[in-house]
Amino acid sequence: MMESLWKVLVSIGGRYLVFAGLLYGVFYVWRGHPWKRLKIQVKEPKKGIVIMEFLYSALTISIFSVVIWWLVYSPFHKHTRVYDRKEEFGMLWFWASIVISIFVHDTYFYWTHRLMHWKPIFRYAHHVHHRSHNPTPLAAYSFHPLETIVELGVVPLIVFTMPIHPSALIIFGIYMIVMNVTGHLGYELYTKKFMQSRWLKYFHNTSTHHNMHHKYSHCNYGLYFNFWDRIMGTNHPKYEETYLAIYDREAERGNAADVTPRAGAARIVHLKVAEGKE
Repeated sequence: MMESLWKVLVSIGGRYLVFAGLLYGVFYVWRGHPWKRLKIQVKEPKKGIVIMEFLYSALTISIFSVVIWWLVYSPFHKHTRVYDRKEEFGMLWFWASIVISIFVHDTYFYWTHRLMHWKPIFRYAHHVHHRSHNPTPLAAYSFHPLETIVELGVVPLIVFTMPIHPSALIIFGIYMIVMNVTGHLGYELYTKKFMQSRWLKYFHNTSTHHNMHHKYSHCNYGLYFNFWDRIMGTNHPKYEETYLAIYDREAERGNAADVTPRAGAARIVHLKVAEGKE
C-alpha cells in the first residue's frame, strides 16, 4: 500500500520537477537563452518569492499525492468509477475521457477561481498564490493548503461521475502540469500570429493571459481556454494589446541590434549635417 503511495508521489512530484524545473532552468538560470525579448514583465522576480513558490509547491504535491492515492489506489477506490482494464470501455472512451476531463477542469477552475477572489475568502487561501506578482514556472503549484483542497476537488468530481482509467488520469495530469507551468512561465511562447487568428485567440489561453492575472488580479480567470472569460467579460481590456506589444518590443530591439556602431555614428553625423552643425 505504501509502495503505491510513493509511486503517486514520485509521479506527481516528478512531473513538477521535470517541467517546472526544466523551464525555470532554461528561462531563469541560463542567461544566454535567445528568448529574453519575449519576457512578459521585463523585471526579474525576487529570489525570496521564487523560494516560496517552490516550498508551497512541494507542500501541494504532498497533499495531491495523498488524496489521489486514496481515490485511485487505496481500497476506497472501489467506490469510484475508476476501472482497471482498458478493454472494459474501449480505447475510444479512454481518449474521450481525457478530453472531457480537460473541459470539466477548465470550467471547474474558472468558477472556483472567481470564488476564491471573493474578498472574504481570498485572504484565507488564494493570497499565497498571488504573492507571485511576477510568477515563474515554480509557481505552478504554489498554493495555500486550503486552495490545494479546492484545486483537488475536480478529481473526485471526475472519478465519481464517469468511468476513467488510471492511465487516462495520468495523461490528464501531464496536460495539466504542462499548461500550468507554461501559464506561469513569464515568457510568451506563442507567435504573434496566434493573437491574429480569430479562432485561436477566442479558444485557447496564453502565458500572457495568466501573467496579467497575477499582475492585475481581478481579470483573466481561465485556465486552459478563453471562452469563459470572453462569455463572462472578465478578460483584461488590454489583454490582446499587451500580447502584441511583446512582439512589437521584440521587433524594436531587433532593429536596434541591426545598427552597427559605424552605422550608428554615420547616422549621428547625418543628423548633425541636416541641422547645420557639421
